[in-house]
Amino acid sequence: MMRINVTRSSMPSYEEYCEEIKTIWETVHLTNMGPIHNKLKAQLCERLKVDNIELFVNGHLGLYTAIRALGLKGEIITTPFTFASTTNAIVQAGCTPVFCDIKDDYTIDETKIESLITEKTVAILGVHVYGNICAVDEIQKLAEKYNLKVIYDAAHAFGVEYKGRGIGDYGDVSMFSFHATKVYHTIEGGCLTFKDSALADVISKERNFGVNGDELTCFGTNAKMNEFQAAMGICNLRHIDEEIASRKTAFDRYNERLNEKKGIKLLSFDGEIKQNYAYYPILVIPTEYGMTRDDLADKLAKEEIYARKYFYPLVSENKEFGCDMTSSTPNALDISRNILCLPMYAHLEVTDVDKICDLILNK
Repeated sequence: MMRINVTRSSMPSYEEYCEEIKTIWETVHLTNMGPIHNKLKAQLCERLKVDNIELFVNGHLGLYTAIRALGLKGEIITTPFTFASTTNAIVQAGCTPVFCDIKDDYTIDETKIESLITEKTVAILGVHVYGNICAVDEIQKLAEKYNLKVIYDAAHAFGVEYKGRGIGDYGDVSMFSFHATKVYHTIEGGCLTFKDSALADVISKERNFGVNGDELTCFGTNAKMNEFQAAMGICNLRHIDEEIASRKTAFDRYNERLNEKKGIKLLSFDGEIKQNYAYYPILVIPTEYGMTRDDLADKLAKEEIYARKYFYPLVSENKEFGCDMTSSTPNALDISRNILCLPMYAHLEVTDVDKICDLILNK
């Protein structure tokens, strides 16, 4: 029986990657913003439809750097329905997370943000989830009303567009993750996209120990993307349209098979969103489906099909916060207990999708 994982990394051919890294032996430039790094940076700027971009060794350090580069100190309103990196970056940068509940599309509930704003609030950090996006227009209006910065964790949103604009063009700064499990990857890696070109210098210093020439101008970290990562990124970018098209085939088949199944709720997208088909989440409603999310996950696992309870538990349940922060986000809590991401990756066979759907439909 062949194992079907929740995700599988896309890779170029061995020969293509070797060809791309060949020049590293000629330049002996391994890291510190080398020629391959700079080539990828230019290509991603065009692909993501943004004016400014800086590359990172991983998305987490990118998000941390974004908070630092904006000079934020205080409370940041965010969502508990996210990966631990989002909240960790806020805390590590010296700020305090304030958790806002989510909507049924799994993104931060913009109608509940205003009631959480205090004199300590400095920013709103929304998370684009499963390739679906936050209410960017409404959040921007709130930010302008209260003079707040807007940061987006766009780890799931590579290539996503809204109203014809790259999603990284919304807010003050967006972070994209290029982790190996994502739609697009550089093995590990990430980037920041941002509106204010003056941030480029600040971000570059923060990313490189705070060093500017011979001077130490600020506290910083080491978050530079190396040439081998960048080379993988250039190779994968050549094939990204094919990869997304393949994901769409699997995504559409899931929709076709599961659309009318009682007790299984599918994620819908606004018609003005250009999707990337990053994940395939289902929400299990036990009273209607007749089985819990955990039971379904166990049933699939017995057939070597490994779905993921993503995001579970909520980051606000982390004991390090020292108190229960879930009571103010009941929708997020309920969704975290019932969400299940089914296998989704490029070149997932339709026959495998059918096998998964048969198990879900014939419980």
